[in-house]
Parts: sequence; structure tokens; C-alpha cells
Amino acid sequence: MRNLTQGDIFRQLISLALPLMAISFIQMTYNLVDILWIGKMGSRSVAAVGSIGMLMWMMNSVALISKVSAEISIGQSIGAQRPDLASFYASHTTTIALGLGLIFGTFFCLFPFFYVSFYNLEYDITIEAARYLRLIALGLPAMFLILNFSGIYIGSGRSDIPFFFNAIGLLCNIALDPLLIFGMGPFPVMGTKGAALATILSQGVVLLLFILHLKRKKGLLGRFRFIIRPRKKYTLNILKLGLPVAAMNVYFAFINMNLARTASLYGGHLGITSQTTGGQIEGITWNTSNGFSTALGSFVAQNFAAGKILRASRAFRYTLIMMGLLGGIVSAAFIFRGEWIFSMFVPEREAYIAGGEYLLILGFSQLFMMLEITTQGMFNGLGKTTPPAIVSIFFNTLRIPLALFLGARIGVTGVWWAITITSFFKGTILFFWYLFLKKKLVRSYHSTSF
Repeated sequence: MRNLTQGDIFRQLISLALPLMAISFIQMTYNLVDILWIGKMGSRSVAAVGSIGMLMWMMNSVALISKVSAEISIGQSIGAQRPDLASFYASHTTTIALGLGLIFGTFFCLFPFFYVSFYNLEYDITIEAARYLRLIALGLPAMFLILNFSGIYIGSGRSDIPFFFNAIGLLCNIALDPLLIFGMGPFPVMGTKGAALATILSQGVVLLLFILHLKRKKGLLGRFRFIIRPRKKYTLNILKLGLPVAAMNVYFAFINMNLARTASLYGGHLGITSQTTGGQIEGITWNTSNGFSTALGSFVAQNFAAGKILRASRAFRYTLIMMGLLGGIVSAAFIFRGEWIFSMFVPEREAYIAGGEYLLILGFSQLFMMLEITTQGMFNGLGKTTPPAIVSIFFNTLRIPLALFLGARIGVTGVWWAITITSFFKGTILFFWYLFLKKKLVRSYHSTSF
């Protein structure tokens, strides 16, 4: 375990955030590698896989119930010098993660058309998407457990371990994708089903590495039990910490599913291709800021529990500066080189022109998106996960009527402008909400210091 309540703030943030940022890029690269290979099969196959990508986003969001609660509860337990309590929380979150993964994996494996029919795609794309979903759903329990174990290590200040394991999984996926998608040597041509199988096998490798590392003789948190009978007190606290974040992200994914459907209405399968592939490219900023946000949350959780609120505030300031610099660079790249960036993944002319418009418009929202995600990490570390959820849910809901209103007037680009406009309000409002909370916390800190 790593104590984050002492030492140089900037160095600790970097050492904690860089592996997390790398993990986020690894997860993004999983999808981008699939798109790179599937893009060679045409934009229709990209649309099929991209529609399922929306569902996987939602499943990742559900998995945050255990992941985020593990980060916060274990981080605060360590900050309060209670490693026994941290171990107990780890057992609870692991049990919850496994249960959720089995429930959702079974459902979507048995009933793939329940989700796929939502997009009203052409028949051949719908069939291809359903086959892909039926196979990828088998890996959902592993995905839930991987995210949960990552949260346990992150809460313990050891973000380097999840990085190494996920990097090995990425290498497996890179090696397996061309073999299983296009077939080489003894491997038959499997198309999009091959991409799903490559992902499942790679996740299995990552999960096995986590289990072996946790169960070794000197495993993290005393080789805690993976499956236990949950106790009401701890389960309720886990849900209190994790549900607001999960609900916010699940709802966000649901809104984006509806936006994809609206994009399909005004732009056909190219509209879905633009949003799903463009969203993966946009993950450059989203995943970077999410990595630093998660690191900030773990850092703040330990320092807040130790009564060091001013140290936590300085960490937030450092993180904002770094994210602002990166956001400016990515915004410029999207605005001025969007078409070229998109063409690297989908070389069809119509597709990369449409995708370039997406990146151009979303380029104006990158700084505000990063501001929102970074501030969310500060709130999470303080154990106050509700304010980010309120802001996110309200303005994400607003995206649907705004997209329909603008889409009816300027076409599919109206959907992209709806995303950019609401991102501006989300980032700005959440940041000022934190400034108001900070004044109260600092006053409370000074009143208890004298």
C-alpha cells in the first residue's frame, strides 16, 4: 500500500496518475485496434460494432458501483489507519462485481436483439451486431471483476499493478485481432465475431493475472476473500458511494445511445459511425482526464480522511493546470486536423468527411469536458459523489431535446453541437459548485484547528 498523505504532492499525483492514464489509453486502444481492423471491412461493420460499443460503455458504467466504491472506501480506510476495514470492503465490492457481471452477461447473451433493435439499423447490420453482442456478453463477468480489482489497487495507492496487467491484455488483443478477424494460418475468417473473441481472451488473461497476484503469499490487503455473504452496513455504504457515480455514467451512456439513434435518423449509418468512432478518438482527452481524475480521487480520499484538506486542494489545482494544457492541444488537433485523424481509422471518403465534422465541433468542448471530469474526481475523493451526478444527469438529459431541435434544422451536425453546448455548462457549473463547497470545507478546517 502507498501512503499519499505525506511527500511531494506533484510527484505523487504523477506517479499515481500516469499508470491510470495509461490504463485508460489501453482500454481505449482495445476499441481503436478493433476499429482499425474492422474498418477495413467497411463502415457497415464499424456501425454494427460501434452500436454494441455503446452498450459496453453502459456496462462499464454499471461496473463503477464496485470500482468507485472500492477506490473511495479502501482509500479512506487506509487514510484512517484501518487496513482490516479496507480488506473487508474489498471482499464486498468483489462479490457485488461478480454478481452484476453474471446477471448482465447472461441476459445479453440470451437476448441480444432486445438491445440491437433499438437503433433501427438495416437488417444485415442488425444481424451482425446481434452476433457480436451474443459473444462479447460472455466476457462481462471478467470485465466487471477487472474493473473492481483495479479499483482495489487504486484505492491502495498501487495504480501501477493494473497498468501492467492491462498492458499485457492489450498486447494479447493486438496479436489476436488480425488472426481471428481475417484468419491466418490455422485460424478461420471470423470477421466481427473474431474481434469479440479476441477481446474475451485478452480479458481472461488480465483477470487471471489479477487473481494470481492477489492470492500470492503476501497479497494485497491480506489475501482477502473474493466471495462473502454481504453485510447490510457495508453494502449500503458501498451503494451510497458507488451508485451516484454509476447512475450518472449509466444515464450518460443511455443518453449517448439515444443521440446515436438520432444521428442515425439524420445521418444514416454514417451518423452512428461518426459518433462511435469519433467518440473513441475523443477518448484521448476523456481517458487522460479520467485517469488523472481517478488519481486525484484516491489522493484526496486519503488526505481528507487524514484531515489534510489544504493538501488535497493543492492537488486539485495542479491537476487542473495539467489538464488545461492537454485539453488545448487536443482541441487544436480536432479543429484543424479532424478529417485526417478520422481517416486513419475509417478510410472511406464519405465516412471520414462526416467524422471530421464530428471532431471539429467536439473540439470546442474538450476543455470543458476535462474540467468536469477533473472536478468530479475532487468530489469523489471527498466522498460527495452526488453533486457531479446532479449536474451530469440534468444537462445530459437536455441533450436529447436540443439534438432533436438542432438536428431538424441543420442535420446531423446539430447533434454534435448539442453535445458541445451542454459540455460547456456541465464543466462550468460543477467547477463553481466545488468552489462553493471548498469555502465551507476550509472554514470548517480552520475552526477545528484552533
